[in-house]
Amino acid sequence: MSGYASFRDFYPFYLNEHSDRQCRRMHFIGSSLVLGVIVVALVTGNAWWLLAAPVAGYGFAWIGHFVFEKNRPATFTHPLYSLMGDWVMYWDILRGRIKL
Repeated sequence: MSGYASFRDFYPFYLNEHSDRQCRRMHFIGSSLVLGVIVVALVTGNAWWLLAAPVAGYGFAWIGHFVFEKNRPATFTHPLYSLMGDWVMYWDILRGRIKL
């Protein structure tokens, strides 16, 4: 996690990389789809559904970055912190701390 001593240090950078509202919306849609895919996999007992989780999550997020934010996803340089940031931002959006 070069350049960041902790996730707490990383998260402000992460939020700055998601300043475009459309990018945040794409992240939110992708993360919601990931949760939906997990529910479907659990309800059906078919683990093959889980293959769709990263496609949905990263697919929507990366479209948000390349099309709207016009930057490179932090996933490429800080994969663990970026994944953590996705879910913290998702929770912050649900709680109204970040505008969608």
